[in-house]
Amino acid sequence: MSPLPELHAQALQLGECLATRGLHLATAESCTGGLVSATLTAIPGASMWFECGFVTYSNAAKMQLLGVAESLLQRHGAVSEPVAQAMAQGALAQSAADLALAITGIAGPSGGTPDKPVGTVCFAWALRTAKTHTCTQQFHGSRERIRAQAAHFALRALIRCISDANGGTASC
Repeated sequence: MSPLPELHAQALQLGECLATRGLHLATAESCTGGLVSATLTAIPGASMWFECGFVTYSNAAKMQLLGVAESLLQRHGAVSEPVAQAMAQGALAQSAADLALAITGIAGPSGGTPDKPVGTVCFAWALRTAKTHTCTQQFHGSRERIRAQAAHFALRALIRCISDANGGTASC
């Protein structure tokens, strides 16, 4: 069974959460290659809550478009929570969004290392009015499955982040 119908359902739920709270989202994607942005913008009316998406697959793009410091990439590698955090904060800095999601990882089938095997994906959620949160997950399966699992995880966490908001202000 394809994971895409469930992803679409999560995107609908996220859109409702964002619209209800008057929030606008920006995405910064690497290993998912725009899958989250494409899923979100497939929803009619997404322009009411989706600001923009950055697909920054290369380190050069992360630096140029999102302002990720080269020293950060050298010190931690592109697949790291510090880089995911910088990507999310860069997406906020380069947009009018209230909230940003960043995803960077190794979808495979190659590119993994003993420290960061294929399926390692780092996430960050940044809100202009709150602390940026990060986490790392390990997914398994084909390249397509890893990318889909990463998108699912990101949307679920973002929905939780917004739904847990206190007093109408989201806090991730």
